[in-house]
Amino acid sequence: MKPDSPTNSLAFRLIVAATAWLAVVLPVAAILLNSLYRGEVERAFDKRLELVMETMAAESTASSQSGLPVMPTDLGEPLFKIPLSGWYWQIRPLDPGLGGQMQSPSLVGEHLVLPSELGIRADKNKRWFTDLIGPDKKSIRIMERVVSLAEGEEVHHYSFAVGGMRAEIDQSVYAFRNMLVLALAILGAGLIVATLIQVRFGLLPLQRVEEGLAAIRSGKASRLDGSWPREIVPLQKQLNALLQSNQDIVERARTHVGNLAHALKTPLAVIQNEAGEEKSGFARKVAEQATLMRDQVNHYLDRARMAARLGVIGGETEVQPVVEALARTLKRIYRDRELSITIDCHYAARFQGERQDLEEQLGNLMDNACKWAKSRIDVRVALDWGSSRAHPERLVLLVDDDGPGLNPEERKLVVQRGRRLDETKPGSGLGLSIVADLAHLYRGSLVLDESPLGGLQARLTLPAC
Repeated sequence: MKPDSPTNSLAFRLIVAATAWLAVVLPVAAILLNSLYRGEVERAFDKRLELVMETMAAESTASSQSGLPVMPTDLGEPLFKIPLSGWYWQIRPLDPGLGGQMQSPSLVGEHLVLPSELGIRADKNKRWFTDLIGPDKKSIRIMERVVSLAEGEEVHHYSFAVGGMRAEIDQSVYAFRNMLVLALAILGAGLIVATLIQVRFGLLPLQRVEEGLAAIRSGKASRLDGSWPREIVPLQKQLNALLQSNQDIVERARTHVGNLAHALKTPLAVIQNEAGEEKSGFARKVAEQATLMRDQVNHYLDRARMAARLGVIGGETEVQPVVEALARTLKRIYRDRELSITIDCHYAARFQGERQDLEEQLGNLMDNACKWAKSRIDVRVALDWGSSRAHPERLVLLVDDDGPGLNPEERKLVVQRGRRLDETKPGSGLGLSIVADLAHLYRGSLVLDESPLGGLQARLTLPAC
């Protein structure tokens, strides 16, 4: 997963986890509730059939004088009188030779298939319940019960059966299921919205941490201060401790560099002075080597100071004022040559580092261009956004001149420490090497190439902020 991918975020993971959980829980809840409701509706329907059965048994046996069932007169359900209404009753003798089968007018000459004849087991109350296809080719739910009637010393057995439309159960369950799905869908959407709000609100302290670190990096703050949630306080303490440790290390490095500078420069100055008073070849050699040592000591001391400054968090430099100031200075220095220095700098260009480091690098490149240019120097500063969408990653500084330029081999040599291709020009030969070293310390680069103006182009890449 790419670091800048939208899916690589805590908010995305929390929302996906909550959504996945809801996607599992809500369907399971819907299935469970629908099953419970269906069972409850079936039990209520069976109670209704049982009530009709008790009424039918009472009606057909209470008024019997012969011990045989009679036609029930009123079961409280008009549907029993409507042909193929889906509601039926039937009384059938189970003993051989007995007649007197009776049935509801709604059966219109048809008869009901009995659950007992299908091998279905009775419940503990000796009742049968099952779903069958009725005379109208529609599903009905049937309840059957065996009633024993005595005629003298003989006992006759009859099957009492009542059937009702299964569609009533299905319609009730279907309506409930629709309402349940709608309710759970609204609930799920509401929970997802609540999760979004909760995640955004819960992660606000991390956004404040990001803003605080950006302020530290830009130099607007030196510590991560403020009131934080209990979970963030340990992070705040560790970050502040890290910042303080970093500052202490830099201060110690600067102190050691300063001590080393004083310890080396004085003996070298003494050697140079003593050798300068002598006119022998040996003295000239000593003076030459002492000068070289002084230059090397200055170079490495400067590099050590640069490395120490790089450890400081909070360096931020606006580029355009630095470029314009250098251009004004160089025009005064080379005013006798009437050089044209044009500047094209992006308004938002900011260097993530110390101002003096940018001045030293850009000053060396522009000064070198002025030394060799015929009449024109172009300085351009652009931003390289890379893969970031919020902040630029790199500064690209281009310094072009219309001088004689360098061939590819000379471009490689000129950035080496102390190498000068033309001794007639002033300088120590350390300028471009210092730029290259300092760019490397900032994890940037210096590339020399052919300029569109015909001379040399220096392309300096540095971190932006």
